[in-house]
Amino acid sequence: MNFRRSARLGAEFLGTAFLVATVVGSGIMGERLAAGNTAIALLANTLATGAALVALILTFGPISGAHFNPAVTLAMALEGELAWREVPGYMTVQCLGGMVGTLMAHGMFGLPWYSLSTHARHGSALVFSEFVATVGLLAVIWGCVRFQPYVTPFAVASYITAAYWFTASTSFANPAVTIARALSDTFAGIRPQDVPFFIVAQFAGALAATLLFRWLIFPQMNLKNEEG
Repeated sequence: MNFRRSARLGAEFLGTAFLVATVVGSGIMGERLAAGNTAIALLANTLATGAALVALILTFGPISGAHFNPAVTLAMALEGELAWREVPGYMTVQCLGGMVGTLMAHGMFGLPWYSLSTHARHGSALVFSEFVATVGLLAVIWGCVRFQPYVTPFAVASYITAAYWFTASTSFANPAVTIARALSDTFAGIRPQDVPFFIVAQFAGALAATLLFRWLIFPQMNLKNEEG
């Protein structure tokens, strides 16, 4: 089914908004209920994000592909899965949707609509973590989309749930989400001055994973076609 462009953009906007509202809102709720136990707050944040990802990808995937992530959109365009003319629109609504998601979360918890974050996330280790996190995310996406597309929502959510814990940065792996989280001086926030480094690492990770999977997957697909 070929959905009209406005529907695709609307799906990307709504999906990214609800994703960020989940990330920021569950961070606020987790921090409030954890009584200072950061591990419990992070666990709550993780579980909510993973669960929301499954639901959102299943809901909006048939309409727009459920990227919710400029790095994913770039990778899809590089591989011909999305027309380049669609990229600016996708990235714009993803970033706007993310910011609206922050406003939604703040509104639900009675906080100021936005507050620039003071949560420092800087240094080479965290930037490298974002590169690794995004490489892993795109690896999961490409591996599933090419061979087992029906499991993609569950695989992506499972990966992000794990990456919250095995990366030092807690796996933002998404430029739109990173920008949106800079507008929240809460548990999930990131200082605005740290955002550019995360975004560069995220796009670099997406590019690296896409090039890697050209080498890994394409020979396998050609062999499969020849056998067929």
